[in-house]
Amino acid sequence: MTRTIEELIPDYIRGLPVYVPGRPIEEVERELKIHAVKLASNENPLGPSPRAVEAASLALGNAHRYPDGGTHLLREALARRTGVSTEEIFVGLGSSEIIDLASRVLLRAGLEGMTSHGSYPPFSVAIRASGAELVLVPQRHFAFDLEAMGKAITPKTGVIYLANPNNPTGTAFGAEELDEFLEGVPDGVLVVLDEAYIHYAPSLNRRKSEESYRRRRNLLILRTFSKVYGLAGMRIGFAIGRAELLSAMNRLKTPFNTSGLAQAGALAALDDREHVTRCIATNAIERKRLSAGLSGLGLRPVPSETNFIFMEVGPEAKGICDELLQLGVIVRPLGWMGFPEALRISIGTAEENDKCLAAMAEILTKRAGKGELAAR
Repeated sequence: MTRTIEELIPDYIRGLPVYVPGRPIEEVERELKIHAVKLASNENPLGPSPRAVEAASLALGNAHRYPDGGTHLLREALARRTGVSTEEIFVGLGSSEIIDLASRVLLRAGLEGMTSHGSYPPFSVAIRASGAELVLVPQRHFAFDLEAMGKAITPKTGVIYLANPNNPTGTAFGAEELDEFLEGVPDGVLVVLDEAYIHYAPSLNRRKSEESYRRRRNLLILRTFSKVYGLAGMRIGFAIGRAELLSAMNRLKTPFNTSGLAQAGALAALDDREHVTRCIATNAIERKRLSAGLSGLGLRPVPSETNFIFMEVGPEAKGICDELLQLGVIVRPLGWMGFPEALRISIGTAEENDKCLAAMAEILTKRAGKGELAAR
């Protein structure tokens, strides 16, 4: 009997969605022949940490050498910052690799992985790619419904993915809510807590989740250098977790999963407090101003704890995004993330946000004149 290579691909792999990245600004400018601003991928508009740039530039001179496969210097620095041992730190290819490894290590056919509807799509992809059944719990007020998630746990549940703050809705739950939820999670179920946007959250203290980790053996905390440190292009992040779990993840990760440039940049960025402080403060000012401006146009942005704003605008959401694109403003339609009537706008610089507000005002005025706008 002859079989094809394609027939070897499992059905659960065939059905996986492809991650949809935001359109590159260079592509849009080349296609439309206009100056554009990208407010689609939650990138840091103030750029990378200057110290990271300098350190990565120096590391480039050793690019002919393989990087430190054990990321020893970076793990030691992160261990000192978080108060855990180096064996409890895992450095990965952004948070994305760690999200995937958690499911690969712990899930398989016959088990379940859980996350929320309307959260970061790689959570669902990781669960499905392991062969396990995906359980999606509906949100409440655009936020994780931890009470409902707790009730959805079964003997088959192996991994639960949470994002705090959540992408794409920008909402967050507090330390008390997290601890109450964790109390009801069996020890044999891993809770993956993705805190990619934690620095931007005015209501959260990231030390609180580290305190929760010290009390629980089944919590894996994810952090990234992509957001407040401005190193999205270097693809580096880390996890805080039990040594036994991280040891298993190390067996599955690719050799030299992070580059020497990324390690050097991340290590330097950790000490660039001036850049981090400026990024947090600028984001808070511009988030408030952009949100107020959108509200002034009759839109209803969801209060955000992140560096982006989420809002439902009705069935015309995709059309509005396309029209913004034609005016040189790249934002994110969210149908592929479970919100076909919503869009997400990253917080940019003052000038970028002004351009976004002006373009949105022009589009809404034009649509209102044609009677095309649904009730918002």
